Amino acid sequence: MGSWGIQILNGITLGMLLFLLAAGFTLIFGLMGILNLSHGTLYLLAGYVAVTVVRYTNNFVLAAIAGMLIIGILGMLIHQRLLRYTSEHLPQALLTIGIALFFGDLAIWVWGGYPYMVRKPAGFQGSFHLLGNISFPSYRILVIFIGVVVAVFLWWFHERSRYGAMIRAGVDDEEMARSIGINIRLLMTLVFGLGAVLAGLAGVIGAPFLGVYPGHDMEVLTLSLVVVVIGGMGSLAGAFIGALIVGVADNLAKILFPHLSLFFIFGLMALILAVRPTGLFGRQ
Repeated sequence: MGSWGIQILNGITLGMLLFLLAAGFTLIFGLMGILNLSHGTLYLLAGYVAVTVVRYTNNFVLAAIAGMLIIGILGMLIHQRLLRYTSEHLPQALLTIGIALFFGDLAIWVWGGYPYMVRKPAGFQGSFHLLGNISFPSYRILVIFIGVVVAVFLWWFHERSRYGAMIRAGVDDEEMARSIGINIRLLMTLVFGLGAVLAGLAGVIGAPFLGVYPGHDMEVLTLSLVVVVIGGMGSLAGAFIGALIVGVADNLAKILFPHLSLFFIFGLMALILAVRPTGLFGRQ
């Protein structure tokens, strides 16, 4: 395995991170119809939480738990107190952009405008030897493993669990779901919270190799939106495959033609939409 193989693995690592973020976004938008453009800011806030917790406790696991818990609660509060009163996409977009700007400025006020790197967890600060005596950072292998585990869990939750069946019922026929005793309001709040938790997890595990800095939320939000569009709205399988495509393509594009890398990603998205207007796994 040569340098190109290493770059592909780096792309897969980024893809797994984008999957966590895009999976939360596609749960919220694809299943609930809520356009949450503050999703990237939730990712960024989780990174800052990880910076603070690791600084004072030197415990990455505790930072991950704190990041997911705090961002999950914040997400449910945003849904309960703000987004539940809007049903149109334009008000949702304007409201969530305002939320993103507010928390982005709050983060600068609390943590300053400096970039931060979070220390990797103990035991994952070295490298793992692959085929051909090539080393690859063990932490990035951990990120790939977490992404795969979360993908399997989300598939089971959505397709096999009782709560997944309740969510599908609420999306397909809300009135019928209410008539059989399903608390749709609580269920939707919990789904929004789950999407926020996934953004929080992505923010924490992304901090050790991507860093945390002002403006990073818009960068990852842009890529996650591309992932959702390529994969198809509301499709977790699409989010997984789309994240791998975008992660590998973005990493290779930055090497081959760095000044046109973002254009390449959007060009790839346009090409896929020209063939599949609803995305790779979207409903026709």
